[in-house]
Amino acid sequence: MANKTCVTVAVSSPAMLTKTLNKALANSDYAELRLDFLKPNQIPYCLNSVKKHIGRCICTLRPRSEGGRFRGNEKERIAILKLIAEFNPYLLDVEYNTINNNKALHQYLRSTKANLLVSWHDFSRTPNDKTLRSRARKISRFSDNIKIVTTAKTISDTIRVLALYKKVPKRTKMVAFAMGDYGRISRILCTKLGSPYTYVSLGKPIAPGQFSLHEMTTIFKLEQEK
Repeated sequence: MANKTCVTVAVSSPAMLTKTLNKALANSDYAELRLDFLKPNQIPYCLNSVKKHIGRCICTLRPRSEGGRFRGNEKERIAILKLIAEFNPYLLDVEYNTINNNKALHQYLRSTKANLLVSWHDFSRTPNDKTLRSRARKISRFSDNIKIVTTAKTISDTIRVLALYKKVPKRTKMVAFAMGDYGRISRILCTKLGSPYTYVSLGKPIAPGQFSLHEMTTIFKLEQEK
């Protein structure tokens, strides 16, 4: 499994988005565009401005209920998700709860043949093995690209998340790791176990326990030199 990185781009202005994305993709395989950091009316312009790079972008529009910063209502968010799908990004990250509760949205996204990454986060804990396996099965009904992120309070929590890689079908492209200090190691090990990439920042962490791009590439280089 290649050691690939995805830089999280979370900025609040269109000009900064373009500048930061160019910087991210100069040294990383992919970039996650946290479009929820922008004002809703700025998003269409930004999608057009980064269109030439969209094939290397994971577009995310996280609501506040899922740890995001989207400032509009849910009807607006759904409309923008549909718009993003039409730009055909590398992946469109849609929360499991969103797509599970909105069959019309799922049907629309399927009609656009959007490459979906269906994600699920637990910002307070790491469930037991049975619950994690069940969650992975439910998420994979919507896409072969799935993301499961929990919060680790012990090393055992981190081990449970990483054990998921042995439990999913080979066709499943899963990104699974744990947030927090105890989960930091999972952000490295996930690429060894099957994750197509790991999320990093350009500097200050966007999520608890996140490595910077420089730190992660240094770690990968040291591993290759062994």
